[in-house]
Amino acid sequence: MGFEQDIGNYFKFEERGATLNGELRAGLTTFLTMAYILLVNPAMLSVGGIPFDDALFATAIAAFVGCVVMGLWANLPFALAPGMGLNAYFTFAVVLGMGIDWKIALAAVLVEGIIFLIISIPQIGWRTKMINAIPKDLKIATGAGIGMFLAIIGLREMGWIQDDGATLVNLANTEAWGAGGYAIYQHGAVISMVALIAIAVMMARGIKGAIIYGILGASLFGWLVGAYDPYNDFVAGGAGWGSPEATWPEEIFGFVGMPDESLGAAFGALGDVGDNLADFMLVMIAFLFVDIFDTAGTLYSVGRQAGYVNEDDELQNSEEAFMSDAAATIAGAICGTSTTTTYIESAAGVEEGGKTGLTAITVGVLMLSGLFLSGLFKAIPTFAAACALVIIGGMMMKQATEIDWDDKEMVLPAFLTMVLMPFTYSIADGIAWGVISYVAIKLGMGKADEPSPIMYGIAVFMLMFYLGPGNESTFGWLFNTIF
Repeated sequence: MGFEQDIGNYFKFEERGATLNGELRAGLTTFLTMAYILLVNPAMLSVGGIPFDDALFATAIAAFVGCVVMGLWANLPFALAPGMGLNAYFTFAVVLGMGIDWKIALAAVLVEGIIFLIISIPQIGWRTKMINAIPKDLKIATGAGIGMFLAIIGLREMGWIQDDGATLVNLANTEAWGAGGYAIYQHGAVISMVALIAIAVMMARGIKGAIIYGILGASLFGWLVGAYDPYNDFVAGGAGWGSPEATWPEEIFGFVGMPDESLGAAFGALGDVGDNLADFMLVMIAFLFVDIFDTAGTLYSVGRQAGYVNEDDELQNSEEAFMSDAAATIAGAICGTSTTTTYIESAAGVEEGGKTGLTAITVGVLMLSGLFLSGLFKAIPTFAAACALVIIGGMMMKQATEIDWDDKEMVLPAFLTMVLMPFTYSIADGIAWGVISYVAIKLGMGKADEPSPIMYGIAVFMLMFYLGPGNESTFGWLFNTIF
């Protein structure tokens, strides 16, 4: 009884109307709704070259660190893990798109995490001031845009959309789903859509853990029938990162082990920057701005949904919350994963009754279970794991209803923020042109006093990514000139 009372006093149970059993139950609920990250994040980062087991270890450790710090320090029921959208930016935009080695990219994440930690210190508070300076509608649009970005990645990996020379994207070749030696029930696109609909039904029925159940169900069926994985069929136009046929896991249980390649790779990469200093600085700054807006947008969205945003549109214990994800980002980068952020699924635990940081700590402890299931996670087919991207994208899109679409001065900035993310395959581009267009419209309306000095600074800073002499951005030109 004394131990329970001590816990209650620390986490302020009486003040917040919480109970020990309620907090533990809420933590389990949140974990079940976001456990998919233990499957999806390593699969996505392995596309960029980070070994799957290394990425799984880093995912579990980063989540544990972030959740524990959030719980013990900020005393908020928000769970953290490597962010969806940020891991896609890391893999597809930086590593594959820009051709930056994944070790250099991890070093950039490490440096921006340290910068985050510094500017999030309550005595400095720059990060909170920056977020508070951004109009609410743009912050909401950021979350909705990330949802669209996740959806296009997920639909591609499910086998439902493909590139098209005339229209850029198109529906996959559905007529061929029963060809090529596979029956239609063996095609990953069909299996994944059935699983996606099943997840939606389970969520509508209030079943906790619907996403993880859907992924495991699609995987189990795929293993039983030797399903075709369209995303990994290079000959048919897929990415070809893994086997095009689902196979049973060689093992399920077993400790993933310490990372062989990624642990500490960020430190080594810092010493190898050398001639790539200009590229490193560009990537680090890009990560910094993407992380600022993505993390803040998600934390703000979860906070609003959970009732932790006050009448002045400010998040409770924001500095402590920001420092929690900064600490987790640093830990994750050292181990081998992209930026860590607060998860929108935390709202599930809040709805279950989670009111204190003990909910977050419970999630963190449960996340360590991923360290002992590497064999199972590695065998999850791409089409099965991709279901999580689409359903989470749909969940994040509901934020768009809270944008004031009657404000003609906000329509274009909010819309550009959202649609440019999937259309350019870049979170950073959507954020940048949302801010730039907002400031430009205010100037055009003769309302130069409405955007804060911080917004003007952000707009100019972001323009430097796109404009510059010759074929270079201003940043590229400056870095190449100086270094």
